[in-house]
Amino acid sequence: MSNSLLPDGEPHPAVSELLAQPLTPERLQQFTVTQTFPLAAPGCATFVWVGDASQVTLLRWIHGGVDRAAFEQVPNTPLWLLNLPVKDGGRFEYKLGVERDGNEEWLIDPLNQARAGDPFGENSVCRTYGYSQPEWSKPQGAEAGTIIPFPVESTVFEQTRNEQIYLPAQHDPDTAYRLLVIHDGADFITYADLATSLDNLIASGTIPPVIVALVQTHDRLSEYARGHRHARYLVYDLLPQLESSFRLSERSEDRVLLGASLGAVVSLATIFRYPGVFGGAVLQSGSFILDEKKLEGRQHPVFERVARLVRAVRRSPGKPELRAFVSTGELEGLASENEALAKLLQEIGVSVLFKSAWDGHHWHNWRDQLRDGLVWVLKH
Repeated sequence: MSNSLLPDGEPHPAVSELLAQPLTPERLQQFTVTQTFPLAAPGCATFVWVGDASQVTLLRWIHGGVDRAAFEQVPNTPLWLLNLPVKDGGRFEYKLGVERDGNEEWLIDPLNQARAGDPFGENSVCRTYGYSQPEWSKPQGAEAGTIIPFPVESTVFEQTRNEQIYLPAQHDPDTAYRLLVIHDGADFITYADLATSLDNLIASGTIPPVIVALVQTHDRLSEYARGHRHARYLVYDLLPQLESSFRLSERSEDRVLLGASLGAVVSLATIFRYPGVFGGAVLQSGSFILDEKKLEGRQHPVFERVARLVRAVRRSPGKPELRAFVSTGELEGLASENEALAKLLQEIGVSVLFKSAWDGHHWHNWRDQLRDGLVWVLKH
């Protein structure tokens, strides 16, 4: 087989061996059950589809849109291949678009057992050469913390908000703990291995024991982007009721807000609207707009509201007493904006650590960068 079949690079050695001899059903079956897919090699990943189709496409949600890369069929066989240039030590999520009879169906890759979920469903995961899930995010036998319901009577929203609290293992009611408030906390538990990660990081002494408020909303697009009511809820409803239920450190540097995407936006907005209440921020893949020219390509009004927030941060008269961790995925549509935000915060006096990974706007990206963020804001 010629290299013209794989225009993006050289065939993976396993593919070269498979195609060096006539491709019988038995050899193809043996290939699919003995290899781990996609096939990873330095600088590239090879995707495989076996089956009847008129076209097969790799779908990735990167750089603010849908990236499509076409497979090529090995002539006169059911085997389809795609060799994709990638960055080592990274990951991304994808689906396969399989077209039959003029209709395209989006599928989980049946040959790849690596999956990741989000509130919209499940995706296949490509782990590039050298990537591995952080050990501290896997079960290691650490003593588990406890997650309990925590209803909050909200005067701001005029309703009961059903939040949750993570209490560290061997929680001592007479000890004053640091406080971490996590936006979309229940989703972090479900999709980002949060409870396991906290158990391990606390048990190993990587971070100090911490009480975690897991905040959730049913209308994050409106509530987080507008921000005013949510910030009041955190400061005037949630925080006082936490203080009446648990012993918490009174130092602002021991009180941290964490959020991803719009959760990062509302975290930063709350800190600047109520200076001195929270002294730490973990801002992951924030939906920030610093270059207002980019508003032209983003018509949703949420981005105009975010741009107004950034303008307010620029005009901030004094530096907040704040340590901030800012992270992004290099495959995200707003990766450069998050790096620019980190520089802006540094310019106004915030102590900032910025990290990026070769990943997209995904929960496992936020999981993988969680340790660095928590160490930065909690170890002081």
